[in-house]
Amino acid sequence: MSGALEIRIRPLREDDEAEWRRLWTGYLEFYEASVGEDVYRSTFARLLGDDPQDFNGLVADTGSGLAGIVHFLFHRHCWKIENTCYLQDLYADPAYRGKGIGRALIEAVYDAADAEGAPSVYWLTQDHNTQARLLYDRIGQLTPFIRYNRKPAS
Repeated sequence: MSGALEIRIRPLREDDEAEWRRLWTGYLEFYEASVGEDVYRSTFARLLGDDPQDFNGLVADTGSGLAGIVHFLFHRHCWKIENTCYLQDLYADPAYRGKGIGRALIEAVYDAADAEGAPSVYWLTQDHNTQARLLYDRIGQLTPFIRYNRKPAS
């Protein structure tokens, strides 16, 4: 036996909620963010929903628990006929980092986008997320875009 980690990428299921919450909380904490219980409930329901506006959720399943999550959605783009795919959240449990989980989850999103006829997949990260950017630089293309957010009302 090789001892290699066997991961199965699969859709998020209702019985994954506790493990999903653990992983999504880790993701939010990494970005120094938090959300209320209503957002946890709503997000999980939307990940399992069938509305075309809903996010999709995939997990990295080790057979003894979840080691990673990814959330993504398809949306229209004014410059293209086909939809594009936005990968919003990607997180690998720190105990499993460096074992190919992030790559496997991103490649699963690429496969889902191809299956939906949406060849464009994009995501954002912070410039100081150096560990993740090592992977992103290998499997993605860095763009020159700068992001702006609406200023809070005064």
